[in-house]
Amino acid sequence: MSDSDYVTPPRHLENFDFCNPTHIVFGTGSIDKLGKLVPEGKRVMITYGGGSIKRNGVYDKVKAQLGDRIIAEFGGIEANPDYDTCIKAVAMLKEKKADFLLAVGGGSVVDATKFISLAAGWTKTEDPYDILREFAQKNNQDYEPNAFCPISCVITLPATGTEMDCAGVISCRRLHEKTGVMHPSVYPMFSILDPETTFSLPRKQIANGLADAFVHVMEQYSCNWDMGRVQDEQSEGLLRAIIDVAPSALEMEKPNYKARADYFWSTTMALNGVIACGVRQCWATHDIGHELTAFYGLDHGVTLSIVHPRLLTLLLPQRKQQLARMGNKVFHIPREGKDDEQLAKECIDHIEKFFQSLGIATTLSGNNCDASHIKEIAAKFRGRKICAEKLISEKEVEEILTKSL
Repeated sequence: MSDSDYVTPPRHLENFDFCNPTHIVFGTGSIDKLGKLVPEGKRVMITYGGGSIKRNGVYDKVKAQLGDRIIAEFGGIEANPDYDTCIKAVAMLKEKKADFLLAVGGGSVVDATKFISLAAGWTKTEDPYDILREFAQKNNQDYEPNAFCPISCVITLPATGTEMDCAGVISCRRLHEKTGVMHPSVYPMFSILDPETTFSLPRKQIANGLADAFVHVMEQYSCNWDMGRVQDEQSEGLLRAIIDVAPSALEMEKPNYKARADYFWSTTMALNGVIACGVRQCWATHDIGHELTAFYGLDHGVTLSIVHPRLLTLLLPQRKQQLARMGNKVFHIPREGKDDEQLAKECIDHIEKFFQSLGIATTLSGNNCDASHIKEIAAKFRGRKICAEKLISEKEVEEILTKSL
């Protein structure tokens, strides 16, 4: 990592163009509004995962609301949705001549449904995988997918924020690849968020969701110093909310509606574009974490918890002022007698302890993973420079993962 490569951040808000068209319907009983939200005359194909929506009653509520407007169902979408599964859904969408996609489930189902619509509308080449390939290579500059039909969702697992953004992440297991994609045409038309749908979730999924939302905020916050007062305050408020609500949100025996509502809304607000307006974003933790999922099969929230503290430590010289501020304002670490570097190090320690408080092991070995794929993962970053400062490439990724063992 060379200091000569360091990209000096601006000290003011950059220009931005912000529009988020998603209609949010939040609260208990909100699924009962579904019938009026789907436009009349639409031929609906619903997508879902492994069947939990049938066990918790959400499926029956959706069916009751839509009746004969449902003309197709596609289940079996995996956590970290697989490209080959999505392509099967594309074939069904076209065969049934559906013109409205309704995702019912967690972030993986919604991400998959976004890609299904993009892949169904793809005409630039014969291979829809080019959507992912071109996005990864050209960073969304030279390609223009477009949704085949509108999508909406009934979200049952808060974590990714996909219910109120235009991004998704798709895996291709046979290629050991996991790639993000983004396009305005796949903003959900509406998203239904009922905190009671989380009552049947296992503790592990809630913990992963809290970790994911926390790192989402950090990817838009930690690389900025004195850029935007509003964005800093909003981000710090979200981080405090996630930390404060975690213990009660993780209560399993008697789920707390207020805690689950706060948990649900904080994960949505973490990635709907508001705190990103005019400030730099990083996403290096996600870039590396995606590879851990692709090679080791780890949960997304787990990979972020492993990578993030080590990445922040590597970037301490560039980020110590912002992390010192965070340590004081988010974790309430006293400033007296400490310089920015010392306070920032304590902040990173508190971040890792927060992940551990969720029950997440923050090392590779703690998740039964060895060093067998580290060099292979690092090679994925050869010739690339990631993070907001453009300081992380193959060598640094190997260092981060080696220190994560």
